[in-house]
Amino acid sequence: MVTALQKCPQADAMLRCGVVVFALVLTGCGGDREGGEDDAKPTAGVPSAVTSAPPRTPVSPGALTSSTPEGAEEVARAEVLEVYGLMWREKAKAYRAASAKGTALKRYMDSRALEALEADLARMKKERTVMRGDLAHEPEVSTITVGAQPPTAMVEDCVDGSTWQTLDTTTGWRIPPPAGQPSRYAATARVERGAGGRWRITEYTADRTRSCETASPVSPATGEETPRPRAPGADAT
Repeated sequence: MVTALQKCPQADAMLRCGVVVFALVLTGCGGDREGGEDDAKPTAGVPSAVTSAPPRTPVSPGALTSSTPEGAEEVARAEVLEVYGLMWREKAKAYRAASAKGTALKRYMDSRALEALEADLARMKKERTVMRGDLAHEPEVSTITVGAQPPTAMVEDCVDGSTWQTLDTTTGWRIPPPAGQPSRYAATARVERGAGGRWRITEYTADRTRSCETASPVSPATGEETPRPRAPGADAT
């Protein structure tokens, strides 16, 4: 027969064991919350809260610019104006020598435009004249159709020939321009993109009877253009 005194030690031992087990459970839970080894290794298949972004490949400004139809058109406009300016740089060399030899005009003009220029240079050589001075330009692309076949642009220019002089190579004398010819006149050019994606001038026409005096003058004081209305045909090439 077990007395009440004999039962007490057994109950006391069970109570102590229960306290020890409860303490161990609490210790295990507390260790998880403080970032133990289990926290350092996320469960397989569950992404970590902080991950490194994969390196990005740099994108050039040109690629961003031409990624839309509008961007492609702006790029084409810039290319057309560049070719127009380079064409005139070479064209001025030809006029100063009354010959296209030694120039890079074939790079910027197609055979039709170059043929017309060479006819003009032949006339100058026959008349024994050359050009001196400089021409100023205010070119702009008036229309452009990048999706056409071939892609085509129209350039309108206000040419300033106030310091562009015709000289007689025999006498060295300056030949005055025709009476009534404006010093600033309108010109147009047709530019097409051919094989290889290269733009070339296919046609150039100067209307020396049509003035474009309203083209923006440059202020001597500030070196900036003074805003004013543009005359029809003063848009650039």
